[in-house]
Amino acid sequence: MRKNASGKASARISDRASDRASGRTSGGAGGEDSQGLAEGAVANVTASGPTSGSASGLDDTDRALLALVQQDGRMSNAKLAEALSLSETPCWRRLKRLEAEGVIDGYQANLNRRRLGYGVLALVQLCFGNHSDDAPSNFEAAVQHIPEVLSCHNVTGEADYFLQVVAKDLEAYGRFVSDVLRKLPGVTSIRSSLSLREVKASTRLPVAGGRGR
Repeated sequence: MRKNASGKASARISDRASDRASGRTSGGAGGEDSQGLAEGAVANVTASGPTSGSASGLDDTDRALLALVQQDGRMSNAKLAEALSLSETPCWRRLKRLEAEGVIDGYQANLNRRRLGYGVLALVQLCFGNHSDDAPSNFEAAVQHIPEVLSCHNVTGEADYFLQVVAKDLEAYGRFVSDVLRKLPGVTSIRSSLSLREVKASTRLPVAGGRGR
């Protein structure tokens, strides 16, 4: 794996994106406030089923339900049942089954990061010098507790990890790189790009056959 000697950030700043605040709701609590800090509430749908590794056991009504709650996690059971042409009790049972099976693994409000003061969205590639010791597992444990890191992926290619990071401004991001990222276990190289404009940001999974898309 080729290592990058440069740790400089090439800056791109986002016009708009949404930060995520997790918190499971029953019946879809959360959502938009008067200042627009919260942009809506959605359900988190997993990419695979709980046992077989796929969601192949879902019928068309299940998929339609998933599409609807991904669009609006605050939708009441009565409205959900009406949209699916079901009575309320069978609809509620389907929803609870999908939650119990882990197909729906939570609910969250989508927050407007710029209204919260996070003007920088960084896309960060990290490289490791040594993969044989405990550095990767220690790094993965440490990154779980850094709130500025929205996502972290172990990836193929030149880099070892790909991160999405938010910061108030470029100065704050520079401090984050030097004070946090460079001190993480095993990191030898950092390459950053900052978003100039976010074209699309979504956590919705494609649910084939869903009628609420």
